[in-house]
Amino acid sequence: MDALRAPPIVGCPCPTPTIDNSPPSLASLSRIGCKFPRLESSSVRSRWSSARIHAVAKVKEIEGSILAADGLRFAVVAARFNDIITKPLVAGALEAFHRYSVKEEHIEVFWVPGSFEVPIVAQTLGKSGKFDAVVCIGAIVRGATSHYDAVANSAASGVMSASLNSGVPCVFGILTCDSMDQAFDRAGGKVGNKGGEAAITAIEMASLLKHHVHKKLVRSA
Repeated sequence: MDALRAPPIVGCPCPTPTIDNSPPSLASLSRIGCKFPRLESSSVRSRWSSARIHAVAKVKEIEGSILAADGLRFAVVAARFNDIITKPLVAGALEAFHRYSVKEEHIEVFWVPGSFEVPIVAQTLGKSGKFDAVVCIGAIVRGATSHYDAVANSAASGVMSASLNSGVPCVFGILTCDSMDQAFDRAGGKVGNKGGEAAITAIEMASLLKHHVHKKLVRSA
């Protein structure tokens, strides 16, 4: 496809800019003998920007919708460790699903011992074909040893791998906090409920993949 060109400037030897390259610099304008480098370069840049804006305006933008949850199915994988934190997080996720019209029979909650065990269950559920997204919930609080870093890093990379390997969004709703106070603040306290935020992210991602991405792949096959 030919590159979109900005309107040429009459009487100026400057090359006509396109959306796939940069407008000429002041140095290049001088080398090619432009009579009015300051005025003409400004005009060229303005026309080049207008051409790009015109092209970008035609680009179709697609995103998921939290209002398109009908028929979508979700799993919640939650760690029992620090359940004084994870139970409110799960409650927040369920409340968010209810608020956006996800049916109760389309939600299943799976409990595992700790955050380290969340990714393997999330990946298995994602590969099962039963769920459109998986919400991963846990609470890792820093202690006196390096155990925190090992579990937090493993949980984060594990959830990402589960998502990539299964092809189903596995949303990271695992808190990694320096103190219990920080965790309480994020489990329904003054910072909100991160479980609810994770559920909303799951709805949007599931909607995007099911209603847009997968349909486009089917049509192009």
